[in-house]
Amino acid sequence: MQVTAILTPAEEGGFVAFNPETGSTTQGETVEIALANLREAVELYLEEFPIRSVGAPFVTTFDVALHA
Repeated sequence: MQVTAILTPAEEGGFVAFNPETGSTTQGETVEIALANLREAVELYLEEFPIRSVGAPFVTTFDVALHA
């Protein structure tokens, strides 16, 4: 099953990893560790709350106006 991982740099260093399909969030010192931690969290979540795959995720970005 393919799921989404969104990684952002953490203020204290390392990365925060988020999976929107399950709401799981983890962190790690490197991208690889953050992804490994997220994989484990998502697998544990899916053991308890299985979900049906409905297709590949589509992730994009968009711009917003900033008002100072």
